[in-house]
Amino acid sequence: MKLKNILAIFLVLGTVLLLSMRGQEDYNNEKALQGAWSFTQDGDNYIMLVQDGYCMFTQYNLANKKFILTTGGPYTIENGLLKVQVQFNSADKNSAGKTREYTFIVRENELITNTMDGSISFTWKRIDSGDKHLAGNWRITQRKQGDQMVDIPLRARRTLKLLTATRFQWAAINVETGEFFGTGGGTYSFQDGKYTENIEFFSRDDSRVGMSLTFDGKLDDGKWIHSGKSSKGDPIYEVWERFQDKK
Repeated sequence: MKLKNILAIFLVLGTVLLLSMRGQEDYNNEKALQGAWSFTQDGDNYIMLVQDGYCMFTQYNLANKKFILTTGGPYTIENGLLKVQVQFNSADKNSAGKTREYTFIVRENELITNTMDGSISFTWKRIDSGDKHLAGNWRITQRKQGDQMVDIPLRARRTLKLLTATRFQWAAINVETGEFFGTGGGTYSFQDGKYTENIEFFSRDDSRVGMSLTFDGKLDDGKWIHSGKSSKGDPIYEVWERFQDKK
């Protein structure tokens, strides 16, 4: 069975992973887990972003511009146990609302994962440690419509954007119904007031893979403001704020 099929089954059924590490004594060290992780197998890319109490996992094929699946939600760490409350799963709507539990341990810049019976082992490589000032879990709170700024109150249906030091992923979801509306992600840079996204996957329209979008961006009193044009060419002006899910 191909690895991508195995992972899809894992995400649907929520098979518990056993993560192993040496040289790390603190099993509650959340900082060691934060950042971006990846591996590639059979041409597919696997990315996991872990930042500020939220995580997203995505499988896609960059060469073929194919989005395969994504899942994610808030997490807690207790006595070496990683507990993820699934808020969305593009492959299985019914898994939303369930809590998945994993043991995790990190070894330097690798994350070694094993199935419970030890028959399958995955090795994740660290991309970054999520230590830049823009890294975090963000929720869109305002958007300009015409000449007016419109508030976007917190509701079950929401759009989140998770950033580590070098990677981003947004997801439009409904945390009550488990509905998944879309996602996109890739790498980003933020320098001299310019925020640039390089799209590596886009669930709604794979023709946008490979595009780079640049916005005027700034952080103002804890708010992340950026303006420019969307991937469709429409003008945008958005305000995002850090979001801590209460789980």
